[in-house]
Amino acid sequence: MRRAVCPGSFDPVTNGHLDIVGRASRLFDEVIVGVLINQSKSGLFTVEERIDMLREVTSSYDNVRVESFRGLLVDFCRAQQASVLIKGLRAVSDFDYELQMAQMNIGLAGVETLFMPTNPLYSFLSSSLVKDVAKWGGDVSAHVPELVREALATRLTQP
Repeated sequence: MRRAVCPGSFDPVTNGHLDIVGRASRLFDEVIVGVLINQSKSGLFTVEERIDMLREVTSSYDNVRVESFRGLLVDFCRAQQASVLIKGLRAVSDFDYELQMAQMNIGLAGVETLFMPTNPLYSFLSSSLVKDVAKWGGDVSAHVPELVREALATRLTQP
């Protein structure tokens, strides 16, 4: 079985993330969306909320599942029996960082990294940017699934 991991924090998941997951799902028998648990960072959404949103918005893909992980990504890949990572690249600046990570991952555990160029529609999109725009009342409906837009609106209007 050809199995790949799409890792990230997904706080929140964007249409750019979903584009990469959807394209990867056509290339691999199984795609595992790995949600990083980073205890040194507090996200807008809890890990459980992010997992729930991801499961909902990827439910149309029969070969995609969502799991959380902490620690080294290569250890998560080993535990999932996945030998490939899928990383979306928006710009050259992403490549500089991701190349270093890819080289470390192949050296540590023989895990390959496949870089997918982002669809130009999403080349500027990031979770941080979506949160900032939503926080100030901007319309993010073109950039996230409706479920996520609603969750952002609810979370950002709470005192």
